[in-house]
Amino acid sequence: MKDTENKKGKVVIVSGPSGVGKSTICKEVVKRLDNVYLSISVTTRPKSEPEVDGQDYWFISEQEFQERIDKGLLLEHADVFGHLYGTPRDKVEEAVREGKTVILEIDVQGAKQAKPRFPDAIMIFILPPTEKDLVERMDRRGREAVEVAEERLNGASSEIAAAWQYYKHMVINEDLQQAVDECVQIIEDSSNGS
Repeated sequence: MKDTENKKGKVVIVSGPSGVGKSTICKEVVKRLDNVYLSISVTTRPKSEPEVDGQDYWFISEQEFQERIDKGLLLEHADVFGHLYGTPRDKVEEAVREGKTVILEIDVQGAKQAKPRFPDAIMIFILPPTEKDLVERMDRRGREAVEVAEERLNGASSEIAAAWQYYKHMVINEDLQQAVDECVQIIEDSSNGS
């Protein structure tokens, strides 16, 4: 068996429209697999009531975000519905060097930036069973005004269309446990060279 220090880790990119359950799936995958690092993004959007700074996201100002871009500290970044999101480069690169599986929960824009840096990244796109299910999930989240929710829903259609071109694995989140099982299987299969 190879020494872990000599083994390079891998990157798993998980994307999908708002409200599809990406965060929940990623957190469950982390619980089920060993030696996994779930990347925490930085964002300029306001923190919602249940969120914890440094656990769900790092909430920073637009000025801080721009400084990180200028210094090359972000692996990828995107403007998503008027707020900036990005992935801290140092944490991801460190975890990969340590031989960990790094999960990036990012949107399609970010995935297009990250993929060239990690050409062997495992690309997983989470789909809702139907558009109606997605609308209901977004409503239940109750995070945003109606106009923003509509904008997110319109964005979902173009994200899903792009996903068929850029993502190798499509997972439908109709049953959460089954979706988690599928994601775990995809990651495990890639470790075994399947």
